[in-house]
Amino acid sequence: MFSYNTNIVGKGEIMLDKTIYKQIFKSSFDAPIDVEFWDGEKVSYGQGDPIATIILHEVMPIKDIMAHASLTFGEAYMDGKIEIKGNLQQLVKIAYDSKESFLNGSKFSKLIPKHSHSENKSKADVQSHYDIGNDFYNMWLDPTMTYSCAYFVSEKDTLEDAQWNKVRHILNKLHAQSGETLLDIGCGWGTLLFTAAKEYNLEATGVTLSQQQYDFVSNKIKEEGLEGRVHVYLEDYRELKDTYDHVTSVGMFEHVGKENLGEYFNQVNNLLTENGTALIHGITGQHDGAGVDAWINKYIFPGGYIPNIAENVGHIIDASLQVDDIEPLRRHYQKTLEIWTTNFHKVEEEVISKYGERFYRMWDLYLQACAGSFEAGNIDVVQYLLTKGPSGTNLPMTRSYIYHADVASGVK
Repeated sequence: MFSYNTNIVGKGEIMLDKTIYKQIFKSSFDAPIDVEFWDGEKVSYGQGDPIATIILHEVMPIKDIMAHASLTFGEAYMDGKIEIKGNLQQLVKIAYDSKESFLNGSKFSKLIPKHSHSENKSKADVQSHYDIGNDFYNMWLDPTMTYSCAYFVSEKDTLEDAQWNKVRHILNKLHAQSGETLLDIGCGWGTLLFTAAKEYNLEATGVTLSQQQYDFVSNKIKEEGLEGRVHVYLEDYRELKDTYDHVTSVGMFEHVGKENLGEYFNQVNNLLTENGTALIHGITGQHDGAGVDAWINKYIFPGGYIPNIAENVGHIIDASLQVDDIEPLRRHYQKTLEIWTTNFHKVEEEVISKYGERFYRMWDLYLQACAGSFEAGNIDVVQYLLTKGPSGTNLPMTRSYIYHADVASGVK
């Protein structure tokens, strides 16, 4: 629909750029917004009070936008070439709501770039994100240091309450019994591991590719005297050989890559004892799509890929696992991200002082854009309860056991 003549230069090229920009904004936003262009011209779209004002300080070549819209606009925001006054989350949400927007339109789509997911490359990808430093995440995460979707049962729940709810909700779904074994793939800072050991009397093992997370969990095991009951390894999950009664994996499969999803679920099967249960929790699409965002892939999660439900269930079936339950938690992750954003804004000066303004703008965009994406239903987060064997073999007959256990374990 949009064309770009690279032979036009100078003032004529800029005028053409502005014309196409206006078409992009008109097709991308159904709600009222204002746009201020680099030459001072102001244009309003939609009726009513604007939810946001987009200020373009510089021209970004249309050919770059046509190639990778989210990457071009994302980098421009990081560099201060674009300013957003107003609600950035809502701006992203309405862009996803519009089928013809630059975030959805097929004319802006590109083939998914190939990305290596060798064990060494996977380790480098994880460390590029999670090894920024525990101090950074400690600034804006809750005291549990949990960096994944929380589970809000009550309007009164704090983020910390909701993170404890999530961990216990997962363990309750597994119907784990005292003395059994559990493996957590991608164990983060260990909240699930320590809860499994201390509250459910499980022997808990975690694996991570993050050096800082490994060091944190190792030190905490010693501090709490849990040697022999909690174990952590700095190791790729593909290298594990033992089997466990239960396997959990929270926010992990998004990192393994499209080409490795089948291997991931096969390995979950390999790591389970017969009739063992697994709870796999991760960001999932509920529609067909590329599964990759160029800006997030470059700056936030290198090698990341978000599968849809059908894709995951296909791999689950191929791995000879059976589905016991599927629970979407989209609104919970939206709320989690909104609280993270509020927390992040409170430490703006500290983050800029330590990491620089470009880094701050990058993370601010990431948190708010993800909240908008969840709000629009562009992405979801889903918990898959699985059995190695006939579905529900070692589970009670109805889901009610989960909620009874939630109440008993303090999930509010």
